[in-house]
Amino acid sequence: MGAGRRGKRPLTDLWAPGGDVERVLVVTAHPDDVDFGAAGTVARMTDAGVTVTYCLATDGEAGGDDRSMARRDMAALRRDEQRAAAAAVGVTDLTFLGHPDGRLVPTLGLRRDISRVIRRLRPQLVIAQSPERRWDRIYASHPDHLAAGEAAVAAVYPDARNPFAHPELLDEGLEPWTVPELWLMATEPTVAVDVTATFDRKVAALGCHRSQVGDGGHLDGLVRPWAERTGTDAGLHAGGLAEGFLRVATA
Repeated sequence: MGAGRRGKRPLTDLWAPGGDVERVLVVTAHPDDVDFGAAGTVARMTDAGVTVTYCLATDGEAGGDDRSMARRDMAALRRDEQRAAAAAVGVTDLTFLGHPDGRLVPTLGLRRDISRVIRRLRPQLVIAQSPERRWDRIYASHPDHLAAGEAAVAAVYPDARNPFAHPELLDEGLEPWTVPELWLMATEPTVAVDVTATFDRKVAALGCHRSQVGDGGHLDGLVRPWAERTGTDAGLHAGGLAEGFLRVATA
């Protein structure tokens, strides 16, 4: 279901609630990443009864412009902002891995930590950042985003499903888990989610990150054109808003 993108790869599907997806894990580098990329989708999912959990690789302590604030205080503030943003779209379960902001690399340790969360939650779907750089939107390809995406992909396949990867996870009682599907943000999408009804909550979630966005008055004007273009490409009605993802089958 879905319409072709004009001159681009077609959006092959328009997601709707239902099916076998009961648990979703979203993996990102920083607080606010999920809200820019997928908060409208998350709201659609939680409204439909899907349990969504966030896993953040860093606490975002390198963010903001306030040089007078200790970085540990910025980290605490950004965790609180992300909890408030998550609550705006129906998410209450968040894991902060505490890796260094601005210096994130897809180490075996980061892969293990994400695999631990996957094995604990056993999601049917993981949403993550793309590990591929976008030259048309360079700000979407922060090095931490790329590293978090690469580590998340490696955790989905092969680490979380391989009993011999990260054997310490077996010692913790965490059995392997195969994630059937992966969606990647900030890339050419093949699946879209109609977020027309939840877009205001996406903007509200973004507005919770005051240390990064100030009073947030510019946010609707910033993200609405992205959602309008994706909605048009997905074949939605005039004025329809959507978020898009690259769907990757992993099982």
